[in-house]
Amino acid sequence: MKSTSWRPIVVAVVLVAAVFYILPTIHMIIKKQDEPTLLHKKQVNLGLDLMGGIHLVLEVDTPYAVKTTVNRTYSELRRFMRENKIRVAGLEQTDDTTISIKIGDANKLDQAKGLLAKTYIDYLVVKDSAAPNGAGLKMTLKGDEIGRIKKMAAEKALMKIRNRVDAYGAREPDIRPQGENRIIVQLPGATDEKKARREIERSGNLEFKLVDETGNTTQALQGKVPAGSEISYYRDDHPRFAGQPILLKKEALITGEYLSEAKVKFDPSTGEPYVGIKFNNMGSKLFAKLTANNINKRLAIVLDGKVYSDPVIQSKISGEGMITGNFTDDSAKSLALILREAFPTPVKVLYEKTVGAFLGEDSIRKGLFSMLAGGLLVIVFMIIYYKIAGLVANIALIANIFLILGGLAAVEATLTLPGIAGIILTIGMAVDANVLIFERIKEEIRLGKTVRAAVDAGFNRASLTILDANVTTLIAALVLLQFGSGPVQGFAVTLSLGVVSSLFTALILSRSIFDFFTTKKRLQLLYI
Repeated sequence: MKSTSWRPIVVAVVLVAAVFYILPTIHMIIKKQDEPTLLHKKQVNLGLDLMGGIHLVLEVDTPYAVKTTVNRTYSELRRFMRENKIRVAGLEQTDDTTISIKIGDANKLDQAKGLLAKTYIDYLVVKDSAAPNGAGLKMTLKGDEIGRIKKMAAEKALMKIRNRVDAYGAREPDIRPQGENRIIVQLPGATDEKKARREIERSGNLEFKLVDETGNTTQALQGKVPAGSEISYYRDDHPRFAGQPILLKKEALITGEYLSEAKVKFDPSTGEPYVGIKFNNMGSKLFAKLTANNINKRLAIVLDGKVYSDPVIQSKISGEGMITGNFTDDSAKSLALILREAFPTPVKVLYEKTVGAFLGEDSIRKGLFSMLAGGLLVIVFMIIYYKIAGLVANIALIANIFLILGGLAAVEATLTLPGIAGIILTIGMAVDANVLIFERIKEEIRLGKTVRAAVDAGFNRASLTILDANVTTLIAALVLLQFGSGPVQGFAVTLSLGVVSSLFTALILSRSIFDFFTTKKRLQLLYI
């Protein structure tokens, strides 16, 4: 008795815990609520294939990240060479990964090569024989560095998308990488496809550029763009110049990479919202220097290639600024979010699909029917073949389903169609352990042992075999869970929970029921 007294207590605790976690979901379904309001907020979430929603395939422009890195180096080189007193006769970025440098003094070619190789270790620096008098160098970004930049760009974009989606309010989104530069985004329950795409796709590339107030915009539109300048356009909802062209200096004096904060604030005099921005330490110094050197000039605030505003710099500004422009509360919040979670590289939507909720309802109905039909067939078979012992196996089977659902709710897992398939598979597998135990008990009874002794021997001798079989299945399921994605993970979650709950119901719950009848009721005859 001492060896078995702990089993009923464990069974009671586990079953109560399962009911505790599954009740809010059942209450939510009965009351037709969007979120559980009973006991706690944990629930079984439905995936995109069951609940409907939005499916997006995004592509990260990783070559742009490489190009931007080389652009940054290109912008730094003149200052670097000037600080080291090496005259540069020409500087050109010949392609996305290579910079060509013409040295004014051929005698300093070797010195320049050594300095560049030592400082810019991610570049391969070689002499350019095609340069005049051979006084030229080529800096080419190394292959392994190109790979690292692309990988980092994809990882940062994935992180930013997750942050944006969390702020967007999607429930249980599924966001995962696909290949080297693609990201899958699934938003169960989301219906506003345009809003979701707008919030996710915008890169949030913030730049501060001086307005070219000496150039002629009309002539620039005709192709006569002044050197060092470019044509840009005001945003489409600008209060005064919507969609109109503006001539800007090409060089971005400061970018969003120095941004540390962006949040919605309100003008105390008008009550209108604006986006307040704050730079990090380096950005604050650059912004202060920028504004101090360009007082009375117009500074364009450019986001994703569109000019949001172009205020006149009236004084030196130390580290903080503001973006204004006829915002509503929602548009200001959206802009602040985009700036906080700006993509390091552009991201575009390759494919989008809206899954209707009615498809999910049909899938749920068919899945539940399959689960009930399969379970009923197993229950009938076990009763016919194993009689009273089969009834014990059926009780364990029903408890097994409750434990799986309770586990899904406890970890707030997302139930998908493959997940339902995993539950149906578990229903079939759940009685396997009982079958092994029952066959072993039958052998012991044929040898003339008492019911109590046969039950003890059956459980003891079958337990190791059951553990071996289920542990290997569990290992495979955990591998799928770790390295799989999407539907594969949904299947792996329910299969893992099913294997663990099957072990519990077969070795502990079933054993407790047999112990009750063989010890408390002193059962002398077992129909099996």
